[in-house]
Amino acid sequence: MAIHVIIKRNVKQGHQAKELVPFLLQMRSRAMYQPGYISGETLCDIERPGECLVISTWQTVDDWNRWVHSQDRAKMDKQIETLTGEKTEYRIYSPMVP
Repeated sequence: MAIHVIIKRNVKQGHQAKELVPFLLQMRSRAMYQPGYISGETLCDIERPGECLVISTWQTVDDWNRWVHSQDRAKMDKQIETLTGEKTEYRIYSPMVP
């Protein structure tokens, strides 16, 4: 059963947000070639524009764990956290009703 990963980042609007976009695009592009990747979407809260979520869908938790713990992704995530100055939050969800 597919799982959904919610990735939350706080981003200052303006220059920081513009710098972040290429990293997010690069990460999504590389994720697309990972076994088990289904889809991804990046959203920003309308009422709190600095709060951004990525909703990533994977076939299994193991598929996600291989990607999240890969050296390639860790390097990109470190660059993002350096840019935002904050740790990225991750939560994994499975469908409540199959």
